[in-house]
This record gives sequence, C-alpha cells and structure tokens, in this order.
Amino acid sequence: MGKQYKALRDKDKEFISQQKLFYIASASENEVNLSPKGYDTIQVLSENTLVFLDYPGSGNRTYRDAINDGEFTLLFNSFEEKAMILRLFCKARVVENESEDFYHYLEIFNEKESLVRNFFIFEIYALESSCGEGIPYMEYKGDRDSLKNWVVKMDETEKLETYKKAHSTPPNIKNL
Repeated sequence: MGKQYKALRDKDKEFISQQKLFYIASASENEVNLSPKGYDTIQVLSENTLVFLDYPGSGNRTYRDAINDGEFTLLFNSFEEKAMILRLFCKARVVENESEDFYHYLEIFNEKESLVRNFFIFEIYALESSCGEGIPYMEYKGDRDSLKNWVVKMDETEKLETYKKAHSTPPNIKNL
C-alpha cells in the first residue's frame, strides 16, 4: 500500500536524481495530457519545489495546462535495482524567457538560452510512494540525441525562435 506525505524526503530527492525517464500528466480542460520526459531536465529546488527545463518539441500541452491553473502529476519509477514509484501532485507556473528567473534556471541546467522553450516550476502539495513491484526491469542504454540535435540545428539555421513562437500554445482540443 502506498504512503502519502507532504514534502520530499532526502531519499525521494536522490531517487528523482537517479531516474532517466519520468512522466508529466496534466489536465486543465477535457483531455488529460501524459508526456514522457528524458534528458537531465528536472531538478529538485526544495522539499516542495522542482524545476523542469522544456525543450521545444511537437506539442506544448504542459504550457496550456500550467497557464490555465491545471493539475499536474509527476511520476518517477525505477526500472533498475529496488522497485519504487513516486508520484508528485503539483501546481505549475511557467517561467518564460522574458522573466529574470529564466536566466537563473539556465545556470542550474547549464544550457544555451536559445535552446530552451521555457521552464516549469512545480509546487508539490502532496506526494505518494508505492512499491512498484509490478514494474519490469529495463536497462538504460543512453539518451536519444534526436530532439537535442534537431533543436541545435534549428537554432543554428536561425529558425528556432520562429518555431517556438508558432508553437507557444497548443491548439485548443475539445470534445475528443
């Protein structure tokens, strides 16, 4: 049976830092968005706060849900060693590149400004851990370079800013 609590413990912070894959689920309208995330794009700031670096990509529903005061669940689970599932129930705010905070978060991730679409600050209001014994063992073989390579290429050809502006908010999908 899972345990619920209000703040990240040291072992939770360590667990998060070890995961190569996590999921962001969000909702503010009809459908629930669920998106797998990789790379080193999440950092714990405090026992109740995380920051997520968002690279440009095909969709931006996380942004839509954040600006519409949606609900978020971040899910981390272990595929190696000791089984565990950690769910973080959160609210989110967007830090866009016009914000002074944007540059602070760039330093945390040591990333080039033009390559980042924005950051999300997740404020945790509840956590839940469970055993994860039903999760299979899987071996991490490495990150896929394709998204980062695409972002760098778009930046080098000076097309990335235009792309980010055109995809800053997703289409409004209703009645699916």
